[in-house]
Amino acid sequence: MKLNPSAHEDTYSRDNLPDMDLWPDFLLDGFDYPHHLNVGVELTDIMVERGFGDRTALIGNGRRRTYKELTDWTNKLARTLVEDLGVKPGNRVLIRSANNPAMVACWLAATKAGAVVVNTMPMLRAGELTAIVDKAEISHALCDTRLMDEMTACAKGSKYLKTVVGFDGTSNHDAELDRLALEKPVQFEAIQTSQDDVALLGFTSGTTGKPKATMHFHRDLLIIADGYAREVLGVTPDDVFVGSPPLAFTFGLGGLAIFPLRFGAAATLLEAASPPNMIEIIEKFKATVCFTAPTAYRAMLQAMDAGADLSSLRAAVSAGETLPAPVYHDWQAKTGKPMLDGIGATEMLHIFISNRFDDHRAACTGKPVTGYQAKIIDENGDEVPRGTVGRLVVRGPTGCRYLADARQADYVRDGWNITGDSFVMDDDGYLHFAARNDDMIVSAGYNIAGPEVEAALLSHPLVSECAVVGAPDEARGMIVQAHVVLIEGADKNDITIKALQDHVKAVIAPYKYPRDVRFIDTLPKTATGKIQRFALRIPS
Repeated sequence: MKLNPSAHEDTYSRDNLPDMDLWPDFLLDGFDYPHHLNVGVELTDIMVERGFGDRTALIGNGRRRTYKELTDWTNKLARTLVEDLGVKPGNRVLIRSANNPAMVACWLAATKAGAVVVNTMPMLRAGELTAIVDKAEISHALCDTRLMDEMTACAKGSKYLKTVVGFDGTSNHDAELDRLALEKPVQFEAIQTSQDDVALLGFTSGTTGKPKATMHFHRDLLIIADGYAREVLGVTPDDVFVGSPPLAFTFGLGGLAIFPLRFGAAATLLEAASPPNMIEIIEKFKATVCFTAPTAYRAMLQAMDAGADLSSLRAAVSAGETLPAPVYHDWQAKTGKPMLDGIGATEMLHIFISNRFDDHRAACTGKPVTGYQAKIIDENGDEVPRGTVGRLVVRGPTGCRYLADARQADYVRDGWNITGDSFVMDDDGYLHFAARNDDMIVSAGYNIAGPEVEAALLSHPLVSECAVVGAPDEARGMIVQAHVVLIEGADKNDITIKALQDHVKAVIAPYKYPRDVRFIDTLPKTATGKIQRFALRIPS
């Protein structure tokens, strides 16, 4: 694959792409874009040209902003980055903020200026930021002034980070970047980046040790909208998006910025996207598309029992955590609409396997999104028979490219992206999640998928939430250990433990029951609601 000439003056990103013989196969049929492509322009100026100027683009922190306002705002900011802060095409620009319209504006502005953007979460500390800055050799950082302390600490003594500028994440526009942009013209001649210039570095979540940076081109950011969002979600300009994932995660950037802006829809952005806050936003703005984890949907079900009106939602997308069958069934019974389970990865940018509105099943992740192919392989790389648990591998129009990282050879083999998940493909071609490869519990020679045990436990009326992990055991190698959050008022005693164990034995094969049940007040979770099972594991 030959790359187009780059518009980047700072060539660090292209210079540090993996060797092409380590790239996955890219299946680009049906995704045709011009040589020059700037995703920042596509999502703002082009949308105004198409007649969406007066429609709402972003809602957040008490304000609505139209597509024309967002276009003008991002052009003024882009001018500031270039004229006042010296950003050159190809420079890496870090953005530190919670989910708010200003963060989206900064991302779009930096992209228009030809920068390679690194979005980061507000909870990161100086040491974690330093690891990202050093890995990507980041020269500029734009930071919500409310989060400046750790950013300043990171910049002190940094070999690479020379410019840190604050922006106002509230609606007041009262910070250095905002003041610099105030008197700039609303026109900006965006950098004519190539469709295969790197636009975004997505750092992988949940890993320990040295961070991995996934590299995504301008075209990749449009492919996920023109593929998954168009085909599976059927996004229209009348949609209103809401969700919990941080914009720092590619799942959040796609679901709460790229997808709505690509189709002239509106995005509601919440700095604290707790289930109660999301419920309030859904009711207030009649949100139609929601992206969050199953744990939040369980809270929404309980809220509907208490009288919350979530009837405006037409699409409930579940990802980041396996969707238990009881949640799927309860949602369908309560709303009459399916919950769309799907799986994505930072390496792949967004969801590549999903259920559809007219083709969905419980405890099933669905089929590949158009353009993607999937198969299940064994440890030798050979495809396994249908119905057999193995490793999920995929290829399609997006795929893994790690920035200067030997681990590229572990994720991509023979043109396929090797995900970290164990799956089963049934006789009809539907894919069923078994476990993260590290969530498979091998007990006395039996392979036991933790999520299957969790689904069984969640179908018991006393269980509010649970997480299942493997625990070391002298006799069996490992045993199934369940950490259970009971509903309010339930007794935490041996009688309840016995009842839960008997229930699991009755629902799934008895050998899978949890031999160790522990009651816990809350489960450890990430910012997106994903359960952190590693925090529950006892070291072997």
